[in-house]
Amino acid sequence: MMYAKPTLLIWFLVLMFLIKEVRPRVEFTNLKCTSVDEDFAEFSQCTLKSINRTYKYVSVRVKLYKLPITKARVNFGLYKRFNGYKPFLYNQTVDGCRFFNRQKANPVAKYFFDMIKDASNLNHSCPYNHDLIVEKVSIDTVDHHVTNILPYPKGDYMLETQWMLNDKFAGEIQVYLSLF
Repeated sequence: MMYAKPTLLIWFLVLMFLIKEVRPRVEFTNLKCTSVDEDFAEFSQCTLKSINRTYKYVSVRVKLYKLPITKARVNFGLYKRFNGYKPFLYNQTVDGCRFFNRQKANPVAKYFFDMIKDASNLNHSCPYNHDLIVEKVSIDTVDHHVTNILPYPKGDYMLETQWMLNDKFAGEIQVYLSLF
């Protein structure tokens, strides 16, 4: 009895049935933290750490010198690189003190906060009597949000946050990432 040799088409069809989904992957590319008034607040840590080729994380620590913080406003904008970074989808300002009492009222801010909430001490309303810490936000957490919860098109992105604490511009954080 003779058997026919499998053709390239048959192998392709077998692979298509085995591969369920090809999904994009996210990678941190850069992190920048800028303190405006170092007598008020200073970034004591602003690191993008690469453990190996696939595992990276971001850590940010802000040392606050004028406590307590009773007013906190955060402006965040998402930018996509076209010919330079251009606004993409979101740019809004959130009252950080009121946000924790009514997170469902602002689903966009909640979406971005959910990426860092398990790795930060930003889990309560004002006043803040301590330094602000976001420790080891892994690329896996961001990847899950950006590819599964609310998928984005492939490309290079920057999430920029500007912080107003006690009505003073305290600083800015820019997180750069690629989705491919």
